[in-house]
Amino acid sequence: MSNLGWLYYGYLKDDWTLMIVNSIGASLQTLYILTYYCFTQEKCSIMVKMLLSLGVLVLGYCYFYLRIPDLGTRLNQLGLFCSIFTISMYLSPLTDLVKIVQTRCTKCLSLPLAVATFLASTSWVLYGWQMADVYIMVPNFPGIVTSIVRFWLFWQYPTEQDKYSYRPLYA
Repeated sequence: MSNLGWLYYGYLKDDWTLMIVNSIGASLQTLYILTYYCFTQEKCSIMVKMLLSLGVLVLGYCYFYLRIPDLGTRLNQLGLFCSIFTISMYLSPLTDLVKIVQTRCTKCLSLPLAVATFLASTSWVLYGWQMADVYIMVPNFPGIVTSIVRFWLFWQYPTEQDKYSYRPLYA
């Protein structure tokens, strides 16, 4: 849903970079959801969640398109909504922080995801700065901070090695 919000924001601003990137992101997320739906045993539960998400999207569209006629106000409110969504996305991996500190193990964190988050959020902050758009720049800054926190956690608490050392079998 975040991609669709940013896609609409890019459309309102006539920002092709936002529209292309978030169109690709929304397409990939849709493909992921459909693939998950095809292979899951809980089709009913997933269908309900998809329909609820679609309902939220329709309500959001109606609110931003029908309820707010002024383009500047619509852009500001949509930018704020997307910013809150983005900040919550970047802060969500830190919910495992207590578990990591207690166990002194970063097994539940993904280093490649932390690197990708750092690079993506840094590029969006720089893009927002270049475009002088606080709604792009500010919500992506927590992505940099949370990535640095995750890097520090990887450095402080290295991932546990497997209990068993595996040796290759020679025939």
